[in-house]
Amino acid sequence: MTSQPLRLRCLADLKLVQQEMRARAQREALMVATRALEAKRLAAQHNLFQMAAGAVTRLRHAPTADLKPTPPEPEPMQRLLDEEAALREALSDEVDVSTLLDTDEHLSFRRPGVGMDVARRLRRGEWSIQRQVDLHGLRSDEAREALGGFIRESHQQGIRCVRVVHGKGLGSPSKTPVLKDKVHRWLVQKSEVLAFVQAPRAQGGAGALVVLLQPLRQR
Repeated sequence: MTSQPLRLRCLADLKLVQQEMRARAQREALMVATRALEAKRLAAQHNLFQMAAGAVTRLRHAPTADLKPTPPEPEPMQRLLDEEAALREALSDEVDVSTLLDTDEHLSFRRPGVGMDVARRLRRGEWSIQRQVDLHGLRSDEAREALGGFIRESHQQGIRCVRVVHGKGLGSPSKTPVLKDKVHRWLVQKSEVLAFVQAPRAQGGAGALVVLLQPLRQR
């Protein structure tokens, strides 16, 4: 009678061991089945890729990725030059040049640092007139554009002395020189202009100006 409880405990322990062994075997079988299914899935994907890609030739050299940063697109130089030229040609009609002009018997203008003798020599014709522009009959905006382009191109070609004909205004309804004062303002704003004087009578008198341009800098 005294050995009965001991046998019951041993049987219970044996059952627990058997249950644990069965559970472990089930887990291992499940892992094996899962691995087999994953292998089949990968094989199916590989076969599908090969069918889609077809025959593949191995590259002789290992492929490399170009990781250099993409440089920014260059600014179009001509557009920048055009914008700069447009700014230079943005001549104002509102600039007050009355204090900059020498209004003796012959109107004249000279940049600061330019001697008074330059105006006298210019008036005497010591520089030969190489080109001229006639602004007769042009509207104000047309005359401004024509004068700006004429001065710029003349300077770029190395020309030193030009004549600008603005007219005496005799043909205008008010009989006053419409462009004369504006031409004075525009020329003062042009950095290429060193000086200008009213033209001699034989070269247009009060209806024209003789303009001296800066020498072209050698690059």
